[in-house]
Amino acid sequence: MSERRNDVGVVGLGVMGGNLARNFASRGLKVGGYNRHVEPARALAAAHPEADLDIAETLEEMVERLERPRRVVLMVPAGAPVDQVLDALDPILEEDDIVVDAGNSLFTDTDRRNARADGRPWRFVGMGVSGGAEGALLGPSIMPGGDPEAWERLKPVLESIAARSDLGPCVAYCGRGSAGHFVKMVHNGIEYGDMQLIAETATLLRRGLGLDAGRTAETFSVWNEGELDSFLIEITADIFRTVDPEGHGLLVDAILDRAGQKGTGRWTVLAAVEMGVAIPTIAAAVDARVLSAGRELRVTSEAAFGRPAGELRGVTVADLADALYASKIASYTQGFAMLSTASEQRGYGVDLAEVARIWTAGCIIRARFLGRIAEAFRSDPPPPLLALAPDFVADLQRRVPAWRRVVSAATAAGIAVPGLAASLTWFDTLTTARGSASLIQAQRDYFGSHTYERLDAPGIAVHTDWPRGDR
Repeated sequence: MSERRNDVGVVGLGVMGGNLARNFASRGLKVGGYNRHVEPARALAAAHPEADLDIAETLEEMVERLERPRRVVLMVPAGAPVDQVLDALDPILEEDDIVVDAGNSLFTDTDRRNARADGRPWRFVGMGVSGGAEGALLGPSIMPGGDPEAWERLKPVLESIAARSDLGPCVAYCGRGSAGHFVKMVHNGIEYGDMQLIAETATLLRRGLGLDAGRTAETFSVWNEGELDSFLIEITADIFRTVDPEGHGLLVDAILDRAGQKGTGRWTVLAAVEMGVAIPTIAAAVDARVLSAGRELRVTSEAAFGRPAGELRGVTVADLADALYASKIASYTQGFAMLSTASEQRGYGVDLAEVARIWTAGCIIRARFLGRIAEAFRSDPPPPLLALAPDFVADLQRRVPAWRRVVSAATAAGIAVPGLAASLTWFDTLTTARGSASLIQAQRDYFGSHTYERLDAPGIAVHTDWPRGDR
């Protein structure tokens, strides 16, 4: 048996797990690793001798060679594989050992695993990690939750591997229970919304305004130097500069327009419905991906109904930038409203300012204005909604006219903009003091005696025997 003692063990050495293990090693930590198939793990260690990864043939060997109390990080696929590893670890872990699930687990699974750990000597932490393979290697945004004592012991190690922005290391305790994975889920929901909004805007630039690939790339590059500065805007500019290696023009134009999804966007929408939080921008993004999957049906429908010319009238590139920025504020407002509600309903104790701060670098939705979001939630008192923070009120007021022009022109041109339109509708609903729900309540009381409240007597249930017309 090896005499080596490792500081941290990583279970699951695929792309993400392997890069995370190398990240730990680059910070001066001794890293043990275990993979279900040992040969790829050995190949990883051989390809990166500088990391000095200690590959174990069995889980028991990896655990035995860890300093006590142990720190074990799981980077295995969400679902049953996590439970299988926990089953295997359970009998060989000891007092105060920590197991961290760093995969994209559903928060309700994390609730169940927390309950299991409550009856064990070892501790469990559900932790979101964002940044993709590059982030895992160079510094991700890290969202741990659960056992606060375990977090305090993990904090120095996690701070050493996390991305850093001007606001500090991009890791913070996200709250009790399954808060870490819930925060990561909402991050991914906002990511869905961001990607959809950017894709729609790119379509409006190219199809609506007739910009070629070079001008489209340059437009996104210019936007990335201002308020729209973000990782997703940056890579979009790169994408529109990438030619097809098969020689068929632009690479993005050779890609089948059928968007994939791993489920976190759907999880976000389902959780929002359960909590009673409206997130129409994110829901529209999920719906758009679902509709994109039916490409054959879309081809048939286009042939059956024909298509308008698709030319945007009365809209400028600057208008599109304003509409995109305003819609992003809507999307982030919806996501943070969901976090606030979950924190209250589920007892997480989420610090919204800290969540915004740790998203300023490393993660997929990192953007310049996240620093402003953090400032907004640090104000006293914090705004009831992000969009109602004074700075963001001013931002939206300046952009509403362009936002309306863009959505109206796109609709007239027959260009689908579900994310931009859902965002504007959300804003119009939010800013309408008296909407259409009074009629819905009257209808519910008419056919089902569900009662309603009067404006002059709120809180008192009233039922009316509505006059019946001739039928």
